[in-house]
Amino acid sequence: MLNLTRCIPYVDAERLWPTSGRHILASYDEETVVVYQAFSPEIAAYAVEHQSFVGCPQYCTSRMTWIKPNFLWMMYRCGWCTKDRNQARVLALSVERDGFEEIIRRSVDVSLRATCDKDEFKTLMDTSDVRCQWDPDHDPSGKKLERRAIQLGLKGTTAQDFVSKWIREIVDITDLLVAPQSEIALTSTNWSSLMVPPERVYAPLDEALDCFLNPPA
Repeated sequence: MLNLTRCIPYVDAERLWPTSGRHILASYDEETVVVYQAFSPEIAAYAVEHQSFVGCPQYCTSRMTWIKPNFLWMMYRCGWCTKDRNQARVLALSVERDGFEEIIRRSVDVSLRATCDKDEFKTLMDTSDVRCQWDPDHDPSGKKLERRAIQLGLKGTTAQDFVSKWIREIVDITDLLVAPQSEIALTSTNWSSLMVPPERVYAPLDEALDCFLNPPA
């Protein structure tokens, strides 16, 4: 799981990351990978207390839920928890790597819209529980980068599997890692003191996923 005592300076982490291309940057070990989601205080409190979303009255199982393995992409999306109340708390979810990779296997890359036959693409979307999007990554202030970051949208059976089978631990990182750094991230260009989780390019357990994550040009 995410060890907040092992976070590293952003300026050091950034030197190790690719500057362009599609990459999953994530904190992971042999068994788990960390993904992030932002929620209202009520959902976050329930999830941390029960170590599950199952049974949470405010958690909607009929809507698509999006997971992001990249910390800074999550910060961009929620504005370092300053955008709205429904994204006021950021949770770090420790997910089984087998489950994470199963999510990827079940996904449809929405960029196929540009190259697929319209009816074929519609069929793919209608028969899949997972949307895969490669969006521009962002620096701490929200500026777009050349590098692309992944986010995965889950619904249906896959969303149920995610919350009931694959989550091992849930930690609210808002007060420890997000809120104390929001001002420096959003208002400064000197990020020498900004700390981020130790993310690296994700290497799939299933080598067949390399073809999906890094398709030939």
